[in-house]
This record gives sequence, structure tokens and C-alpha cells, in this order.
Amino acid sequence: MLNNREIYSTNLPHRAIAVYMYLRDRAGKDGSCYPAVSTIAQDLKMSKSTVKRALGDLEKAKYIRHERRYRQSGGNSSNLYFVEKPS
Repeated sequence: MLNNREIYSTNLPHRAIAVYMYLRDRAGKDGSCYPAVSTIAQDLKMSKSTVKRALGDLEKAKYIRHERRYRQSGGNSSNLYFVEKPS
């Protein structure tokens, strides 16, 4: 994971930095967390579409990766996010 100084000195838009810090704050020791987009949006006072764009920005820049999760019935569940430090 990046420290605060490193993430703030990137060329990421402010929305992506806010979402990165949110995910980092909620990640466990393995760097994983699974908040819903709607939860992130509500907590950060952003629209869901802004959060989705921020997640896309972060994934494209390799600051996070995600895995889709499914219920036993086959329905969608929340994504599992991994906060990473790009190489």
C-alpha cells in the first residue's frame, strides 16, 4: 500500500485518491475489503457513477484490483477489492 505522501503526489484525480484512501482504511492485513459501491458513495458523499469512475481509474493505474463475488444462488454479491502498490 502507498503511504499518504505517495498517493497525494500521483496524477490520479481527487475522486480516485478519496476512494483509494477509503478502501485502504477498510482493508485488512491482506489488503482486501468488500464495500458496496453504494456504501462508498454514501460515506464519501459522491454519486455511484463517480465512485465507479474512481474505481476504474485506480484499477487502470494498478492501485487496486478486484474480484467479482457471487452468492451460492449465482447472484451477484459485492466485489472484493485488493489495495496494492503498483510496481
